[in-house]
Amino acid sequence: MAGVSMAPCFHCGEPVSAGVRYEIIIDGASRPMCCAGCAAVARAIAVNGLTAYYRNRDTLPQRDLAASEAPSDLAVYDLPDVQKPFVRNGPDGVRQATLLVEGITCGACGWLIERRLRRLDGVRAAVVNLSARRVQVEWDDARTRLSAILEAIAALGYRAGGFDAAAGETAAARERRTMLWRLFVAGLAMMQVMMYAVPVYVSGADMTRDVEQLMRWASFVLTVPVVLWSAGPFFSGAWRGLRARRLGMDVPVALGIAIAFAASAWATVTGLGEVYFDSVTMFVFLLLGARYLEAAARARAAETQQRLVQHTPAVAERIVPGSSAGQTERVAAARLEPGDRVQVAPGAIIPADGRVMEGTSAADESLLTGESRPVAKRTGDAVTGGSINLASPLTVEVTRVGPESVLAGIVRLMDRAQAGRPRISEIADRVAQWFVAALIPVALAASLAWLWIDPHRALWVLVAVLVVSCPCALSLATPAAFAAATGALHRKGILVTQGHALETLARATHVVFDKTGTLTWGRLSLIGVVPLRAMGREACLALAAALERGSEHPIGRALVAAAAAVPAATAEDIRNHPGRGVEARVGGRRVRLGSPAFAAELANRALPEELVFAADDVTAVVLANEDGYLALMTFADAPRPGASRLVQALTAAGKTVCLLSGDRQRTVADVAQRTGIHVAVGDAGPEAKLAFVRELQARGAIVAMVGDGVNDAPVLAQAQVSIAMGGGTDLAHTSADMVLLADDIGRLEAAFTTARDALRIIRQNLAWAGAYNAVAIPLAAAGWVTPLLAGIGMAASSLAVVANALRLQGRGVGARHSGTNHPLTPSPSPERRGEMDSGKWLATHLPRAR
Repeated sequence: MAGVSMAPCFHCGEPVSAGVRYEIIIDGASRPMCCAGCAAVARAIAVNGLTAYYRNRDTLPQRDLAASEAPSDLAVYDLPDVQKPFVRNGPDGVRQATLLVEGITCGACGWLIERRLRRLDGVRAAVVNLSARRVQVEWDDARTRLSAILEAIAALGYRAGGFDAAAGETAAARERRTMLWRLFVAGLAMMQVMMYAVPVYVSGADMTRDVEQLMRWASFVLTVPVVLWSAGPFFSGAWRGLRARRLGMDVPVALGIAIAFAASAWATVTGLGEVYFDSVTMFVFLLLGARYLEAAARARAAETQQRLVQHTPAVAERIVPGSSAGQTERVAAARLEPGDRVQVAPGAIIPADGRVMEGTSAADESLLTGESRPVAKRTGDAVTGGSINLASPLTVEVTRVGPESVLAGIVRLMDRAQAGRPRISEIADRVAQWFVAALIPVALAASLAWLWIDPHRALWVLVAVLVVSCPCALSLATPAAFAAATGALHRKGILVTQGHALETLARATHVVFDKTGTLTWGRLSLIGVVPLRAMGREACLALAAALERGSEHPIGRALVAAAAAVPAATAEDIRNHPGRGVEARVGGRRVRLGSPAFAAELANRALPEELVFAADDVTAVVLANEDGYLALMTFADAPRPGASRLVQALTAAGKTVCLLSGDRQRTVADVAQRTGIHVAVGDAGPEAKLAFVRELQARGAIVAMVGDGVNDAPVLAQAQVSIAMGGGTDLAHTSADMVLLADDIGRLEAAFTTARDALRIIRQNLAWAGAYNAVAIPLAAAGWVTPLLAGIGMAASSLAVVANALRLQGRGVGARHSGTNHPLTPSPSPERRGEMDSGKWLATHLPRAR
């Protein structure tokens, strides 16, 4: 039967129409589907691990149910089970979804989809990620349905559905395959048409009229599939733009192809005039080749994000509830629920966010945070879905799954960033629209002028002017560069969440840091151990840690963390004295750790004068036994490693660095002095912080604020660009423009450098696009550029812009290892790092003996 394929729909058994390509992977094989509705239901069945339905069913789904019982093709997306993998439920009935859209080829497509969806009643936001071909939609479920949103997208000529990694890769592969076939048909026809055109060109008057007419008809037959199928994306793109009353970038290309083909067809039928079949097939081939390479370049720019969405395993080893022997079963990772327990073998990917219940190991979180060194994991530690368990088996209790996971939050924030419109991008898009609107009258005017000068050249001058212009280069200049820069920064552990962030960061004049939790760790760290008797440093540390083992006091946690690599001692009869210290028996002798006065009661002697401190920003404890004082230990909120280097780099780049904190002025000034900051403001509450930033902005400063993302939320919102210190757990709630995922604050230097490089490359791209059009269009109007050369010039211009943007991905990630740590050595704790990097701290704060 014409128009129907041989394979029936795997879900319902109905015939699959020719040209319909809905395929779902079920039990490892690609199964054909007849429509989007069957595909959505089948995908939900597969994702939820229910494929046994297909093996056990004895009848096919009925298609003649009542309308209320059988949803339409798109209405199936309103079913809760179908929405579960990709829809997040927010407060007050607001829902968010990430949709995969097939058919997006340029910035005009994204603009068209966004404008259409934002006009729907109930849709609060719609942003398109051009590089990943996804759209994020937020809507009020009481006012509109997801099916209505999908119908609106379908009405524009695009195909949309719920996003999941497998579906995204399948759709991308299908688009690449179709594009390659279009390119192959155009290339094959081009070669054949050139074989017929060359003899006509070289023979001159020696070829008879009949033979020349035969060559024309043969060229016409070969060019028809090129125009009707290979060039289809240009015509469909132009038609979508015209339906939306917008002159898109495909309009001049489609006009050029249509006019050249129509004139050539007329000349072939009538036997009068010139034919341009060779030029038509040639520049369709070149433009398709350029578009394919552009798509590959955009995919490369978004490869970091694509790796993230594909980094969740398909199956998990879930511990059977109630099983005393720890029996496991293989289930789809999408079926995991909070509270489930899973076994994660060494080398396996952790299937969901959770908490370690049993086992000790290390996790590779490099894809999520950019931290290349393994991160130690013990009982009670949080683990992130998508990270890799490296050393030993772990039992993990699931805490978050699906859209609520950290991995999904990172992908959403990256989508938000790439869908954002920086100011320079908006200007470029507006210029491109004006450019297309002005180009058509310019082309017509040039053609009319040539009708008077040389009528035989008027047509190909018109085609050349339409084709040689390159508004695509203007629109690609910004998104290509920002996509490449965003991916490069994520590999360094810096997540860009807003589209304007890089542009604003590159122009920042002042960088304002919070202290606690930003320049410093935000918690006590052991910064010095001074033995006061014959015991060595490690012995004193082991003894103190034995007294504090299991303590929740900040000093106790810092001591235990610092003594992780020291042989443990054993303490008995541990007694806590609130506000004073802790006492225990070690080796049959009484030992105390606490305030100097508390230790002096056991030592039975006066405090040495060197234990009287002049600085009140250091916490000191004394270790003593009945024979006297054993050691002095000091604690403080130590600066993060790399803070001083970052400040020096920012200052060298001409930026003013400020320290703004609610801590005491003396403490703030001390941290500022040690990190090289010259402007330090302490005792600043939330209102004072806001006033400080507003005063800078009133003087014309562009402020970049770096804070912890929670306590500094108001001042982060006030700054033109904000950077939050993230630990991965609060990503879904952050409103900062950028998030530092790793603990290494020194990596922010890469953010400023990459932002500056991205802005420079964008300016280069815009300058190149403007210069190219300023030179190429007058040359084409003057008759010096043939349609063939015009197609080559347009393709080369777009490729040059994308290739220049991809240079951002070649920027070095920078040193990820500090100190002498081996790449496979778990990262030391913040407390231990604070102790190792504070050699001068103790000398600064210990007073001299009187």
